[in-house]
Amino acid sequence: MQSGNFVLVLHTHLPWVLHHGTGPHGVDWLNEAVAECYIPLLNKFHELLKENIFPKVTIDISPVLCEQLSHPDFIEIFKKYCDEKISWAKIDEKRFRDWGYDAHQVYLAQYWQEWYNDRKNNFIFNYNSSITNSLKELQDIGAIEIATCGATHGYLPLLPSERSINLQIEAAVNNYKKHFGREPRGIWLPECAYRPSYEWKSLLPIEPFHHSRLRPGIEQFLAKFGIEYFFTDQDLTNRANPIGVFIDVKKEKFVHKDSPEFKPMPGTFKDLILKPFLVSSSEKVEYGTSAVFTRHQKIAMQVWSGEAGYPGEPDYLDFHKKHYGSMLRYWRVTDNKADMMYKTLYHPDWTKDKIDLQANHFIHHIENTLNHYHNTTGNFGTLCTPFDTELFGHWWFEGPEFLQAVIRGLHHSPYVKTATASEQLIRINPTEVLHLPEGSWGENNNHDVWSNEGNKWTWEVIYNNENRLREIYEKFSICSLDEAVNIHGQSQQNKLSELSLRIIKQALREFMLLDSSDWQFLIHTQSAKDYAEQRFLFHNSDFNKLCELAMKYKDKELLEEKDRNYLEETEKRNSIFPELQLVWWRE
Repeated sequence: MQSGNFVLVLHTHLPWVLHHGTGPHGVDWLNEAVAECYIPLLNKFHELLKENIFPKVTIDISPVLCEQLSHPDFIEIFKKYCDEKISWAKIDEKRFRDWGYDAHQVYLAQYWQEWYNDRKNNFIFNYNSSITNSLKELQDIGAIEIATCGATHGYLPLLPSERSINLQIEAAVNNYKKHFGREPRGIWLPECAYRPSYEWKSLLPIEPFHHSRLRPGIEQFLAKFGIEYFFTDQDLTNRANPIGVFIDVKKEKFVHKDSPEFKPMPGTFKDLILKPFLVSSSEKVEYGTSAVFTRHQKIAMQVWSGEAGYPGEPDYLDFHKKHYGSMLRYWRVTDNKADMMYKTLYHPDWTKDKIDLQANHFIHHIENTLNHYHNTTGNFGTLCTPFDTELFGHWWFEGPEFLQAVIRGLHHSPYVKTATASEQLIRINPTEVLHLPEGSWGENNNHDVWSNEGNKWTWEVIYNNENRLREIYEKFSICSLDEAVNIHGQSQQNKLSELSLRIIKQALREFMLLDSSDWQFLIHTQSAKDYAEQRFLFHNSDFNKLCELAMKYKDKELLEEKDRNYLEETEKRNSIFPELQLVWWRE
């Protein structure tokens, strides 16, 4: 008897790196993700389909990543990247032979030549040089579900105004429709960061944000755009509180627990991590609500942990040790605590049994957890495990094959099946309404990773730029969307000169790229601190320069040559969201 469904979520995001360096930081992040993660996962999904198994994985893709994957420049960039890797592997092979290296190391150099040639051919011939279209095709046949994310992965709870939160979500919804031909049903809140409605003020001494004001909860923005679900961390769910209401069957009104209409349900407000529930900051249904799935931390850590989890298997490919020059990996984990000099050579053929064993172990834990929940509550369970997509293939080379084995195993399980988030939401139809506390899935489950003494200065820049953008909108009378449509159905932005519209749109793009949470994260972790600081300052400089140009040419039609060259270069370098509308930055 089936006791529940497994909802596997892959969070797929990279900041805008196209035209911003190659390696070690820059577009090679994108190349690595496509070669090591996205293509191998697509391959495994298609292999499952040949077995008549629909993967039923929920993949959220950030709009900023969609824009890079679909950019015409990326096709040649990726093919060149694969060719370079093949060339380096050939160089390694020759050197290994010349230097009398172990014959197995020579074989591994040949292995990498074949591996990158296969990824290049997959990209060109299997997927027609388009990862986004290939994912769309899988969604269109019901094999997977694609969710969206904040447009540039802005850290929503700390963005200074409702305008900026609205921009992140409205741009995401429209970008999703452009790439996938439908409305998104779900969203990944960047860093799983959530804030309920309350009297909020910034700790930064920047007006008007330093004064306390009532701000809406993040769920209100989701409800506004018809987004039905998001994801949260277990710690936040553990601290969630019922607000004393349920939603009726038609989703039209909240029913108070003291009302005669209230019908108690078995298991209500218990074991919340094993079922989706509705989130609201208010007892009024018109406020808006959205469902949330909770990450099951214990099950997820079986995969996340590099030391205690599956990726630490000694026979798996070691992520950290790379050959000088080619940066190709030739060694296995061997021992997590071993010095790099003691790593032994990788054997691809040693991993298959380990993968199957771990997949069965993982399935066993999922089945036991959901069987126990079903037996004790009588309810159909939901076990959700979100992961960064880059874990599977990049950090953990064998990861895609592991996921394939898990999906295949669950297909044959009598107790648990895989389901997309939307399918599970329909199956459960949650009625419980809870107040979710503020937090994220980061360290300490708060905002500390993204706002601390080391990166607080970035928020000062963002808040000041918010004020400057507001001034530009006021100077050019760019109204809210409700005010922007006149009786002829023409938007306010059409009243701007073509030149002003072009300049301000590019300023808005820079403003959005500046808001990416990646910069604060990379500064905090020191993993690419210099690159993150440089990128942040570059976008800040471009934003302010474009604001200056907007004012300089407010009543003019032509740019001076140096300003025209600058604008064209900036538009080419950061050509994100051509569909962007100025009125999306609104309350």
